[in-house]
Amino acid sequence: MDDRTLRTAIAAADGDDPYRALRDLHRARVEVNLALDRAEAVAVRRARAAGSSWQLIALALEVSKQAVHKKYGRR
Repeated sequence: MDDRTLRTAIAAADGDDPYRALRDLHRARVEVNLALDRAEAVAVRRARAAGSSWQLIALALEVSKQAVHKKYGRR
């Protein structure tokens, strides 16, 4: 999602059609979350390839070592 699309979705919240605003904001949230999930997975793979421990990655993501290993350890 590009910045313009995101700004349009956010601006829609002040528009005349609250249903459309909710739909657009939800769609934007889903797209942003998917993009962030993909970027995080890449960053975790790069960190592991560079020798980072699961503990260090967990600290960076502010989760437990078990949580990060469960999410990314079997890939």
